[in-house]
Amino acid sequence: MTDTAQRLAGIRGGVPPRRHNARTIAALTGNPGCTRRAVLDSAGVDKPRLAERIGFPARFGQSRFAITRGNAFEAQVKADGGVELLRLVAERLGVPVPAGASWTDLGGADDLPDRQERSRAALTGGGDGPALFDHPLLALEVAGRRVHLEPDLVAARLGGRFHVVEVKSFPVIDGQADPAKVAAAAIQSAVYVLALRELLAAEGHDPDLVSHEVVLVCPRDFANQPVASLLDVRKQLLVLRRQLDRMDRIDDLLADVPAGFTADLTADPATLTAALSTVPARYAPECLAACELAYFCRHEARDHTTALGRPVLEALGGIAEIGEVLALADGLRAPDPEQAEAAALLRAAARLRADALAGNPA
Repeated sequence: MTDTAQRLAGIRGGVPPRRHNARTIAALTGNPGCTRRAVLDSAGVDKPRLAERIGFPARFGQSRFAITRGNAFEAQVKADGGVELLRLVAERLGVPVPAGASWTDLGGADDLPDRQERSRAALTGGGDGPALFDHPLLALEVAGRRVHLEPDLVAARLGGRFHVVEVKSFPVIDGQADPAKVAAAAIQSAVYVLALRELLAAEGHDPDLVSHEVVLVCPRDFANQPVASLLDVRKQLLVLRRQLDRMDRIDDLLADVPAGFTADLTADPATLTAALSTVPARYAPECLAACELAYFCRHEARDHTTALGRPVLEALGGIAEIGEVLALADGLRAPDPEQAEAAALLRAAARLRADALAGNPA
């Protein structure tokens, strides 16, 4: 075991590392500048359990109803050997609907090495006919550990290229879907695109055979009629690569982490809370939808302008404390030269607010 691996194991304590999946890897990109999260994820800390241990449990996740609905929609889309799915994908890609496409289910209860080998052979073993591959087992390196990924489906060799297909149960209503859910699907799909490209490259194939255009299949309107859309995930791929590269350079991050830092779930909550406060976080309101420790970080940042969101923080010119903001707005404190512009805006806003509360015209 290397010194870095020993250090990360020491951070976890006696708890085995938590396995990453495509959803957790995608979530890494939500706040790439957060050192606290990068260290915990590199160490494989179980953040949901950690959040519960310190009294700030995560409050997001899929309901059982949503999971059941998603499974039912996926089964419907894949029925009859994926005939309807093949038509949807081909038409969305603008290629003729192929006849006689093969369907290969690479799932199963066998060992991961066997499944990975079967997936490798099926996806890179030659052949140029149209084919659909269900549940292939892919892999990525995350902070020095091999992470296995299982996409819903990969459509292969349609129009001469591989296309990742994501089947989601959120609806497309009047041609529009929830932007946040589409964005989440795009970054999760980028994880699969990157993993598939790495597989092809490792076998001597051109990784660009994997398209950056992902096919997203969702129910149309309020029915279960599927509709396909294209997502360009080039931007998400760049963000994902940067964050994975950053986690590979974990030695640089650990250099600024106190030697006694621990996230051992067997430690008492007070010890864990004190330890977490020694590693800088980069809280923003968007973290609430993606990070299991967001409620702890929000509580920690309650007196800081970071809790108000990045647009407010940028408008305030980097003023860190809310108390300082209020003092500048009330004119109780003279601004430093670099704070002059923000202070003028704050005083104007305070004056307008006072006029509004007093019922005076602006």
